[in-house]
Amino acid sequence: MTDLVAAAASHLDAARASAHGRDAQLVVHDGVLRQTVLALTAGTELAEHNSPHAASLQVLTGRVRVTGVEESEVAAGHLVLLTHQRHAVLALEDSVFLLTTVTSLEPEQRGDS
Repeated sequence: MTDLVAAAASHLDAARASAHGRDAQLVVHDGVLRQTVLALTAGTELAEHNSPHAASLQVLTGRVRVTGVEESEVAAGHLVLLTHQRHAVLALEDSVFLLTTVTSLEPEQRGDS
């Protein structure tokens, strides 16, 4: 079991100590499901990138701006569905978020054998 409160504090400390202003850890890996805790210091950006098959972002602390989604500013306690468009994430203040992704579909879900 992962303590997200403790993980958020730990990863934010690590991000503050990092020259790149970020830190991350994969906390759940089950089949195609991935959940990652990411910490970004204010002003740090994850550059524009493609979205996986399905993804959501839940801010645990702080506030981030996500491009490529209708609701661009996401504050602590809020969850946003990431669209299938390219997107970027900018920390508006020191922030930690839980990124949940589905990286692909299992063959039986795609109709393959």
